[in-house]
Amino acid sequence: MMIDLEAEAAAREENNAALIAALDQKSLSDVESTWQLDVLNDAEHGRWIATLGAEAIAELPYRFVGGRVVLLSTWVDPAYRNNRVATELVARVLDEIRESGKTITIICPVVGVFIARHPEYADLIDEVRPGAGAHPEREPAEDDHDEELTAFERDLA
Repeated sequence: MMIDLEAEAAAREENNAALIAALDQKSLSDVESTWQLDVLNDAEHGRWIATLGAEAIAELPYRFVGGRVVLLSTWVDPAYRNNRVATELVARVLDEIRESGKTITIICPVVGVFIARHPEYADLIDEVRPGAGAHPEREPAEDDHDEELTAFERDLA
């Protein structure tokens, strides 16, 4: 089976653009989704998973590299988008990483934009190896009122 790398890259770019356009800009107290989510660290598979009951509805894969947590990519099941699922997942993952005392390297541009809009997490970014997603190309505008981060990218960046 041949994989069209250009099509995969275009789909990833389109997905990231949609995620960033919908990124929640509210205060962190407003990042909870409209459902009761559990966020679990599936260390065996290297990912955080947001679950609704027994169903996994979002994930954020990661790797440990040199004492850092490398945040790779993001994804939310399309049936659960537009309910702050991704926003809550990212915030809760970053809170857990803060508690561990580790720094992060950001590959996923969605996480980078989330931190740009919530600078209280900027201290988590590794100063030597911030990652390609750590410095988003677009700075949030003062009057940018996006409702929420709506989806996570499944493929590794």
